[in-house]
Amino acid sequence: MKKILLLGSGELGKEFVIAAQRLGQTVVACDKYAGAPAMQVADDCEVFDMLDGEALAAAVAKHRPDVIVPEIEAIRTERLYDFEREGIQVVPSARAVNFTMNRKAIRDLAAKELGLKTARYFYAKTLEELREAADRIGYPCVVKPLMSSSGKGQSVVKGPDEVEAAWHYGCEGSRGDIRELIVEEFIRFDSEITLLTVTQQNGPTLFCPPIGHVQKGGDYRESFQSPHIAPEHLAEAQRMAAAVTEALTGAGLWGVEFFLSHENGVYFSELSPRPHDTGMVTLAGTQNLSEFELHLRAVLGLPIPEITFERMGASAVILSPVATATPHYEGIEAALAENPRTDIRIFGKPSARVNRRMGVVVGYEPLGSDLDALRTRVKAAAAKVKVTE
Repeated sequence: MKKILLLGSGELGKEFVIAAQRLGQTVVACDKYAGAPAMQVADDCEVFDMLDGEALAAAVAKHRPDVIVPEIEAIRTERLYDFEREGIQVVPSARAVNFTMNRKAIRDLAAKELGLKTARYFYAKTLEELREAADRIGYPCVVKPLMSSSGKGQSVVKGPDEVEAAWHYGCEGSRGDIRELIVEEFIRFDSEITLLTVTQQNGPTLFCPPIGHVQKGGDYRESFQSPHIAPEHLAEAQRMAAAVTEALTGAGLWGVEFFLSHENGVYFSELSPRPHDTGMVTLAGTQNLSEFELHLRAVLGLPIPEITFERMGASAVILSPVATATPHYEGIEAALAENPRTDIRIFGKPSARVNRRMGVVVGYEPLGSDLDALRTRVKAAAAKVKVTE
């Protein structure tokens, strides 16, 4: 049995903790606020700002974990190298976390070092640099903070008159203390996928069936497994995912995102060194192991002989339309009454803000079923669940 220090305790962390406890592990869940979802199921918890390096070191010294598992971006990631040198396993590795928590590092690694196809991009540390970069890229273009999650600070800029607003929005949405943005070419893609990729301590790199997803405002709204993808595009995405995860090193599950274009092929987009929000569709039993169980097995060095695709699945998020310190939920009974192959996860977040993700509906059908009908059914069920004050 190992003691795991979980840095970030949201809904993804909660499912990871459940998976860990089913295999007898001990988990200390950390976040900047009390009552976070993973804390509700963990063995112990700590509340502190993980951008505070001293507070992070104090938590490590207090609990003396065998493994540190980051679940969010806002961490003083350079400290992870120190912990790794002390003999603590960092997941997937200190190098991987440091690179992927910053879009600049991961994009340069992918495009410049590994030669993967990406959107054209530039960086900007000032409003004037952003104006110049946007002019060079052309309009429309996409502006993002170097550190952010769930689409925070991300915008599509359609013309020069929108650049200043994008600058302020990007800086406000940035996590951490980095005041720098990336401006990207707007890729006219036909679809986008997450390719969950598993690197093992003692085994080959494995790939889950691809997950299609729909985003709004840079944040995931629905996902579905498995979408229709040309075999050559899937093979190219797997090649890219294997290359970038090998370069970053370490064992664990990675969420690797791609744009797919019928005309121009596959573009590497982003990468997360941990379970991915779009991968919550695996909670519908689409695979023999969910993304959280895969992550845990890879972390512990347990064997994963194969990932098998068991049934088609879809997920749709439940967003809060209100801000409240006491969220309540209506419509769960109605949502579950529609179809026996439907389930709901309420995350248990102690408070809600407008458009905060508070839960997810997942559903499944046998392989070969109508995927569009499944997506429609799951979205309809999610629409029945209302967050109220």
